[in-house]
Amino acid sequence: MAGDIASLGAKMVAISPQIEKYNRAMIKKHHLSFDILSDPANAVADQYGLVWEVGKDLQKVYTAFGIDLNRFNADGRWRLPIPARYVIDRDAVIYSAEVSADHNDRPEPEETVEFLRSMIKG
Repeated sequence: MAGDIASLGAKMVAISPQIEKYNRAMIKKHHLSFDILSDPANAVADQYGLVWEVGKDLQKVYTAFGIDLNRFNADGRWRLPIPARYVIDRDAVIYSAEVSADHNDRPEPEETVEFLRSMIKG
């Protein structure tokens, strides 16, 4: 998908609160062709109001599945960024923004490609 985006003259990056070593491992494990930038303690996501607190019950579920945010994010907090997608040009103009309060609802990469194609067509 990142190749399709690059062919349209754009670049895709992901932003994660995970510490860099886990982001690098994710890229390697899944053979990702885009960068994952680290946002320690969700500092940037917090500035945009894109963070939610994981409740105690859900923390237990996550832990049972081996998801330990304290280890991955190294900030001692159970907070995650809200999924979002932005299409931003070189002048920092936002052309598209999609945010979902449901952490399971992720923007479809193909929708990003189609949006970029429509921008090129004008």
